[in-house]
Amino acid sequence: GVSHVLTLVLQELSLLCKRDVNGIGMLYDLLRSHWLQALLKIYECLQHYLGKRPVPVTLQARALNREVVELLREAPQSGEIKELRRLLRSPHLKASPALLSAHDTVAQKDFEPTLPPLPDNIPENEEAMRIVCLVKNNQPLGATIKRHEITGDITVARVIHGGLADRSGLLYAGDKLVEVNGVPVEGLEPEQVINIL
Repeated sequence: GVSHVLTLVLQELSLLCKRDVNGIGMLYDLLRSHWLQALLKIYECLQHYLGKRPVPVTLQARALNREVVELLREAPQSGEIKELRRLLRSPHLKASPALLSAHDTVAQKDFEPTLPPLPDNIPENEEAMRIVCLVKNNQPLGATIKRHEITGDITVARVIHGGLADRSGLLYAGDKLVEVNGVPVEGLEPEQVINIL
């Protein structure tokens, strides 16, 4: 992996170091530093983990939980069944519907917002339109809006460097806003649109 490549580079640099080539000594010391070695090991571990990331056993844990509880009610009461029923009623699993629901949402990758379908009857001579989906938690959008002086359209005035809009790469200065969160913005004041955002 990366550590092997670094070892080969260090071998080559040690040869150049003996010839006293400008800056090679500093580069050699940098690449031999313990903190860089540690970072590379962490990087390799993360790459290894990403290669075999865990996969959920089921996408329907909540439904499976309900099914198990129903089956346990009808089953003959052996020691194992009593123990399992006790575990399912324990305080750790009292919040199991919410916990299992969250598990299913993540397992099904159902946490992205759903966009409406594009209309079929878009005229060919109409300007191209992009549907942009930005999910913001409690962070600001990182863009300012204004009313265009000539057309009266609400447009993106500025995208703030490092903000959500900038990091997404989906909004640009000059973009016309047609709809925000399902609300048409035509005829609204920029302050009203900001409240919708």
